[in-house]
Amino acid sequence: MAEPAGRWLRCYQPRPGAGCRLICLPHAGGSASAYRAWPAFVGERIEVHIAQYPGREDRYAEPHVHDLPTAAARIADEIAPITRGRYALFGHSMGGAIAYEVAVMLLQRGLPPPAHLFVSGREPPAHHRHGTVHNLDDEGIAAELIRLSPFNKELLAQPELAALVLPIVRSDYRLIESYRPGADVVLPVPITVLAGTEDGELSLVEARDWSRYTDREMRLRTFPGDHFFLNEHRRAVTDLIAETLSPIADPLPPA
Repeated sequence: MAEPAGRWLRCYQPRPGAGCRLICLPHAGGSASAYRAWPAFVGERIEVHIAQYPGREDRYAEPHVHDLPTAAARIADEIAPITRGRYALFGHSMGGAIAYEVAVMLLQRGLPPPAHLFVSGREPPAHHRHGTVHNLDDEGIAAELIRLSPFNKELLAQPELAALVLPIVRSDYRLIESYRPGADVVLPVPITVLAGTEDGELSLVEARDWSRYTDREMRLRTFPGDHFFLNEHRRAVTDLIAETLSPIADPLPPA
């Protein structure tokens, strides 16, 4: 059952006995439903929470958020009460930038950092590229989505669906393209970077530079495919997450 509109995190399959929570941050234009199937893949020891950004699905009537610091702060507010337990962050594309900023905010608030940060298809802040895609007309934004992945052409060929999706994508592009990273913060958190070998948005040189943002281990894992490789390789991605979190995902002992 979906949680009330107005809240940022959704947990479709609560697992009270799980030893670790995985918080997923979707890409631009994405919604919580993109990760709805993940609990079945990561296993019973991990409880999946997914950010639902305003302006889509059950939050469709709510105004969009146009700046990344506000989005990160709202998500950090909801994560704060669960930081006493073990948790990890996963973000794809725009969600990767949000995940990093959420981790920084929680650390700066004096709260326990995540046990692991997974960044997928996203360059580190030092390589952030500002853009103007959000200023394009609908045809221009549609062309950008098709450039990222040919599979988007089928989605955009449905006029009613395109009419719903394009305003959301425009808003999210405004959010990420207006993002101005602050001073680099080195996290006391291991980072795993996931990248598509055919992703024109993230070079492997850029991906490796995430090592500058952790004083722990940084691993890079590549997958065949474009910017949305995780759709085609969902099982491989979730297996990697489950394997990585396995040492900390044992059920917590009773209080």
